Order: sequence, then C-alpha cells, then structure tokens
Amino acid sequence: MTATMLKGKTAVITGSTSGIGLGIAHAMAEAGANIVLNGLGTAAENAQVVDEVARHGTKVAFGEANMMKPDEIAAMMAKMEADFGGVDILVNNAGIQHVAPIEDFPAAKWDAIIAINLSSSFHTIQAAVPGMKKRNWGRIINICSAHSLRASTHKAAYVAAKHGLAGLTKVVALELAKEGVTCNAVSPGFVWTPLVEAQLPDIAKAEGISIEEAKKKVLVRQPSGEFATVDQIGALAAFLASEPAAAITGANYSIDGGWTAQ
Repeated sequence: MTATMLKGKTAVITGSTSGIGLGIAHAMAEAGANIVLNGLGTAAENAQVVDEVARHGTKVAFGEANMMKPDEIAAMMAKMEADFGGVDILVNNAGIQHVAPIEDFPAAKWDAIIAINLSSSFHTIQAAVPGMKKRNWGRIINICSAHSLRASTHKAAYVAAKHGLAGLTKVVALELAKEGVTCNAVSPGFVWTPLVEAQLPDIAKAEGISIEEAKKKVLVRQPSGEFATVDQIGALAAFLASEPAAAITGANYSIDGGWTAQ
C-alpha cells in the first residue's frame, strides 16, 4: 500500500476510536486518505485519537453521532460531505455484542444490536450513495464477521445482524454496479484487540487456566491457532478502497485463520 493510493479521498469510518476501526483508520490515513473518526469515547479520548491518526499527515475529523439514532447519523454524514467536499469511502464498523440464550435474551439488547450492527449501516449507506453516484466513484466496506457466514449459540442478535449486513452488501453492490461504486464485506474471525487482551485474564481466572491456555480456548474455532490483527484487516480494507479493487464488488472476504473454511 503506497502513501498516495488513497490521496485526495475522504473515508468515514464508524466505530473507529479503538480496535478494528482504528486499525482501518491508520491504514487508510497511511495510504493518503482524509479520515472521519466516530465513536462513543469522552471528548478528551476522541481528541487524542484524532491527533494519533493525524500523525500520518492527512486531515482528520471526528464525526459526532450515536449510531442508534438515524437523525444523528444523517446529520454527521451531511456535515462531512459538506466539510470535505464528499465522502468517497464509507466503512461501517460500529458494533456491540451481548450473549444470552434465546429465551433469556433481553429485547432491549436485541434492538440495540440490530440498530448499531445493521441498521446504522443502512442509514450511512443511504446518506453516502447520492454523492458517490454524482461523482461516479465510491467505496463502501461493511465490517461483518465470521458470524455473517456461521452461527454460534447465545448470539442471536449478533448473528442475525451480521447475516443481514452481508445480505445488504450484496444488494448495494448490485444496485451500484454501473455507478462506479463498489460495496464489499470483510468478515474477521477472532482479532487481537485491546478488548480481547483485557478479557483473557478474566477467562483464565474463571477457568483456572493460564493466559496461554485461555488464548487457545478462545481460538478453538480458528484452525490457524492465531488471532488476526487489526493491521491485517486495515490493509485489506485499504486495498478494497483503492483503484486496483475497482472490479471487486459484492464480495465477502473472510480473514479468520480458516474458521469458515471448515
């Protein structure tokens, strides 16, 4: 990935103040894109992340929007379209999780997961597409999950949302195939993030096992026995946003150490 591959483009990346989203932001900024970050941190935390990504030398802004609220999403997208002269790349990464058996799954958790993990992507895409069509260029990348292709128990809302997002990806790709706009999905398996790293000691303590054994327990479905990294996902997303990927649309890229190949 060269430092000019995305030069002059602007990328809005939801859920990008940590983890996968932040990794994508760094990769796209390194490739020359201006970046709009989004997340639910404090003002100080968000400002710190903006400064961190801006070290790549591109323009970086923070998009204020709660991804459960369609009116805030629409306002954020309109503001960034105006401030940057267009949103060229949209990465839908915002997501939350809750685990419970179906009969105990709280309705409020279902509604929140569907809103953030699926419906927010509909709203951002709907807002971005007119400008992309007008410019005859755009890249939409939906961060799905291995759970867009496989199911796990106790994850009803998350699996439903990710399957839905994979389907939305295909529909948008077909509708925009002649408009110079692509839409693809990236489906990570288990990824080494600060959140995962922080959870391992709790897993080890609860199971009475070592940290290394806890890692193996988490990775039981991933044949590689290794976590994917945020840098790897960022590199893939940056490539899908680039001109060499212009003929790739409607695809769902697994980056899961072989999980969904089984």
